Amino acid sequence: MAKPRAAAPKDYESALAELEAIVGEMESGQLPLEASLAAYRRGAELLQYCRQQLADAEQQVKILENGALQPFNTEDTDD
Repeated sequence: MAKPRAAAPKDYESALAELEAIVGEMESGQLPLEASLAAYRRGAELLQYCRQQLADAEQQVKILENGALQPFNTEDTDD
């Protein structure tokens, strides 16, 4: 019997937090093989989700900047 698929993350931040927790568990070396494989699969899903969210955000920025992605300037220009 197949296990139910894990729920999609509610947002980028929760996906990233879950991914970081999975990495920590896997790095501990305490997971049995089956749990390690399941964690790896879930981590791959979360990574794909995060990459897609970032790509979507970049596309929205391009649209807002009239098709040209502008460099992000962190320095104050009001001298």
